[in-house]
Amino acid sequence: MEKKRMTLKQKNAWYGVLFATPLMIGMVLLFILPMIQSFRYSLSSLDMVEGGFDVTYKGFSNYTSLFTTNPDFPRTLTESVVNLVVNVPLIIIFSLFAAVLLNQKFKGRSFARAVFFLPVIIASSAIANLDISSFVGGGAIGSGSGDDSGGVMQSIELSKMMLDSGLSPGIVNYLTGAVDRIYEIISSSGVQILIFLAGLQSISPSLYEASKIEGATGYESFWKITFPMMTPLILTNMVYSITDTVNSNSINLLISETAFKVFDFGLSAAMSWVFFLCVGLVLALSVGLISRKVFYYD
Repeated sequence: MEKKRMTLKQKNAWYGVLFATPLMIGMVLLFILPMIQSFRYSLSSLDMVEGGFDVTYKGFSNYTSLFTTNPDFPRTLTESVVNLVVNVPLIIIFSLFAAVLLNQKFKGRSFARAVFFLPVIIASSAIANLDISSFVGGGAIGSGSGDDSGGVMQSIELSKMMLDSGLSPGIVNYLTGAVDRIYEIISSSGVQILIFLAGLQSISPSLYEASKIEGATGYESFWKITFPMMTPLILTNMVYSITDTVNSNSINLLISETAFKVFDFGLSAAMSWVFFLCVGLVLALSVGLISRKVFYYD
């Protein structure tokens, strides 16, 4: 009985697995032991003693106290997850819109691309400890915190204008929230814009030429050619945006303060695991929903 030969698609799939194997092995070796140790700490009480820590097993009491006796964690966790769910779609939409614009041929295109990537450099670890507000007039550019009265007034006026035009309150609240978060969205979109730009430049011009011959408008070309071809990168950018947004959530500050100011390392580890599970659930749901609509061009 002859062995069935693999198809070209199956071979390419296995080549992809082989290419990613070193990364997966490295991630397992580097993260599996710290994760096991972190989970052990979340089930224990750590007391500082001479020469190290004294670990006392407590079961799930740390997890119970998070939602029964800790007043800050449930509120901070809810705010972080809500910000994650709200900001990621805005980042993806803005990144795709900016990439489409920057892919057009115009003078100064390279400079414009550098300007959009500048927030990534500003947010790098090399100058992460600098107070950016000192460079923008003591916080003249707000991030939607509600302290800038001018931004609040603009949001109120925009909200009133859209409500008068007949939009539903839910859509209006989402759009005004996007306006309030515009600085945060732009500063988090540099890498995503570059990924979308690379994808746009890989689309064959013959597809657009054929659509023009058939009489398609630019609007139709975007939704029938550009957007379907970008769906794999939308999935990639969504995963990247979720993991990148996790690093800037307010709950990270609470976890750090609990560990290094209160010195309750067991409670801090329990906070980390609860937040990890929440983000993992959001990521699994997002990937499960979007992957069904992804179009792969062969």
